[in-house]
Amino acid sequence: MKKLANALFLLVFLSFSSCSSINNFNPLSLLTGNNWVLSSILGGGLDASKFTSGIPFLNFMDGGKLAGFAGCNNFNGNFQLDGTSLSLDPGAMTKKACQGGGEDQFLSLLNQAKNVKVAKNKLTLLDGAKELMSFVPQQ
Repeated sequence: MKKLANALFLLVFLSFSSCSSINNFNPLSLLTGNNWVLSSILGGGLDASKFTSGIPFLNFMDGGKLAGFAGCNNFNGNFQLDGTSLSLDPGAMTKKACQGGGEDQFLSLLNQAKNVKVAKNKLTLLDGAKELMSFVPQQ
């Protein structure tokens, strides 16, 4: 009987401790370790013809480092995450000339991003409640 009581106590303890670890979940762990590929702009579909050199992507790395491709040029910069508040700085960028105009829109929206929603298979950059861009992990 004592073993059963101890097992029950252990089960209850583990249940409560796992609940508290869910409350302490850090979105940074989902943000890093993925190459996030652009999947939509302003809540609509993605016009790939605007990105003649390839679809943009973001890569969030440890230490607040950000790298990516804007549709024509590569960049290396920084990001800062505080809860769901996000600050992005693309930093240094190559200077190739490309057609399509998508890169300018991508960079403009990247600079407007103030918040983030992140799940295992979708990253959404927001300006308050307004969806700017969404990304999916590269397969």
